[in-house]
Amino acid sequence: MPQHLAFVSLLVPDYDAGIAFYVSKMGFVLLEDTDMGDGKRWVRVAPKGAETAFLLARAVGEEQVAAIGNQGGGRVWLFLQTDDFNRDHAAMSANRVHFEEQPRDEPYGRVAVFCDPFGNRWDLIQFSPKPA
Repeated sequence: MPQHLAFVSLLVPDYDAGIAFYVSKMGFVLLEDTDMGDGKRWVRVAPKGAETAFLLARAVGEEQVAAIGNQGGGRVWLFLQTDDFNRDHAAMSANRVHFEEQPRDEPYGRVAVFCDPFGNRWDLIQFSPKPA
């Protein structure tokens, strides 16, 4: 069986807050929300059609709470690739996703940095076509 990255754990302060942002604001799909007992849930979300998902993990304890929004050490560490930058930027902006900058064109594509409500920095990016 070939290997692939199944999901990445993403710390959130609360499962419902994570679902509200990623599903309602970002348009991700709620793949699973299973009650595991004792206040734990198995919550997976992903962009539509994505192979890799996020496991939303409710932070427990001081160390995990302190890491919410800082899993990338303050830098952009999540990259949401799109096939239509203008469409997705407009939809996210309409849903009040906070962009830290105006869209810009780079040699590799069109990009803008945004921040989720938990402090994680992302790139929304549409790569330039590769020359033939």
